[in-house]
Amino acid sequence: MRKWLIDIRNGRTQAQIAKAAGITQQMYSFIELGERRPSVEVAKKIAAVMGFHWTRFFEDEEA
Repeated sequence: MRKWLIDIRNGRTQAQIAKAAGITQQMYSFIELGERRPSVEVAKKIAAVMGFHWTRFFEDEEA
């Protein structure tokens, strides 16, 4: 699970983030749960919506 991603949603729903990023809510849910790793393109879209650098998706979760 990507707890950091949940924390920075700031009360927005998965559906709101997904719509703004142009992906499905189901895909966003898989990404947030850590079940899927986003493509670079999708990582950039989500990061732009939420205000963080897209490479954070690819950093070691243990770090």
